[in-house]
Amino acid sequence: MLKKSAFPLLLLNMFLANLSMGLVIPIVPELLKAFSASGQAAGYLVSCFGLTQFLFSPLAGTLSDRYGRKPLIITGLILFAISNLLAAFANDLTLLFVSRLIGGVGSAALVPPIIAYIADITADDRRSKAMSWLGASMTSGFIIGPGVGGLLAEWGIKAPFYVSACVGLLATLCSLWGLPESLSADIRRLGRHAKEKKDHVFRQIALSVRSRYFVLLLVVFAMTFGLTHFEAIFPLFVVQVYGFTTRQIAMLLTVCSFVGTLNQLLLTDRITQRFGETRIIVAMLLLSAVSLVCLLFSGRYYYVMAVTMLFFTFNNILRPAINTLMSKAAGTEQGFVAGMNNAYTSLGTIFGPMLAGILFEVHFDLPYLFGGFVLLVCGIFSGSRLRQVLLPREA
Repeated sequence: MLKKSAFPLLLLNMFLANLSMGLVIPIVPELLKAFSASGQAAGYLVSCFGLTQFLFSPLAGTLSDRYGRKPLIITGLILFAISNLLAAFANDLTLLFVSRLIGGVGSAALVPPIIAYIADITADDRRSKAMSWLGASMTSGFIIGPGVGGLLAEWGIKAPFYVSACVGLLATLCSLWGLPESLSADIRRLGRHAKEKKDHVFRQIALSVRSRYFVLLLVVFAMTFGLTHFEAIFPLFVVQVYGFTTRQIAMLLTVCSFVGTLNQLLLTDRITQRFGETRIIVAMLLLSAVSLVCLLFSGRYYYVMAVTMLFFTFNNILRPAINTLMSKAAGTEQGFVAGMNNAYTSLGTIFGPMLAGILFEVHFDLPYLFGGFVLLVCGIFSGSRLRQVLLPREA
């Protein structure tokens, strides 16, 4: 019988994995100034994290089937701590990039085994609720990260990295002590001796394009693209265009992330039961697009806070709706779809910040105009396709 502490620890670890992605965002302007770097570097700092996460996630999933979930989770937490320590010691941009690449590997080692662990310990009738909590911890970690990073920066630009490394080590110790292995020794032995050859991730993506749930995977990409597009360049945008301080950015993101998460917990289940997942997905995509563009209309602090709050809320409600509908559409292909969900999330994390940084160098407004355009097109496309390919009862 697994300990009751397993599930909270899994949520904490998932939260930390995504917290690390957003932690660096509010201190990017100061880091770039210290290292004499351009705005493109801001996007690349976020993108390189997603790159190694994308490349190593399939390997982590395979290793967790062969050697167990716990060793991979512990490895991911250790890499998480090492990544943040390297960032704290970085005196140039190169070492900072190395730390982000290692952080992506750590996230890859954490996320697939955690998802598989929850599938191991939950019954079918309770898995949807468990995955909803897991989705909330993922989204909250990434959205809260910038706020936490900005507040900790009050004690020095490297303080967020030191604190994050300490929390990672603490989570490692807690997991070593309180997280039992979910796979039996017999299942792990069978996994190590299995001769089945699995397709590499690029082949799997090619197969997913022809699947009936491709439109949902496209939504996952667009949602992640829009969120990382927004966050990667947000500090630079509000500093250079509106004159915000690091403290103002931190307070704004902290308040908005808290309200966005609270709205997710209070509203998601109610509005989904009333309108259904397909309508919620389309509506949240369109509203997210509108909120991105609205960010350009005024530089008043509380206006920007209100628009950001709405954007986070729409994104927080969107992810659980996608995960629920995807699990219904997957049928007997739950493992493949979960892997593709993570792969398309990583792709969004790679290309969203990268393009945001490039567009920001062309014109300050372009990242949000283009991000809004991507979300708008995806919303229109998914609105015409979801009802055709997934659930007839929601048509």
